[in-house]
Amino acid sequence: MSTDKVQKKAMHRLLEGEVISKSDKTLSVNVQIMKFHPKYKKRFALTHKYAVHDEKNLAKVGDRVQVQSCRPISKTKKWSLVKVL
Repeated sequence: MSTDKVQKKAMHRLLEGEVISKSDKTLSVNVQIMKFHPKYKKRFALTHKYAVHDEKNLAKVGDRVQVQSCRPISKTKKWSLVKVL
């Protein structure tokens, strides 16, 4: 095994959002991203909803959380909870 393979680590995306609904070990997190329109020079908001795995049921509805991409846990859950902010 070469040292290149050992040193490579998977890069995981970190996002921050708000919990909008909760069930057992699963959160729905709304992530808002601000973008800049190239032609009209205006800022606008995009929102995305992600299903997040919460193993210890730490977060509640309305909490700000930090999530990280991970291996697929189920059909829709590909993100895991890092911490409650």
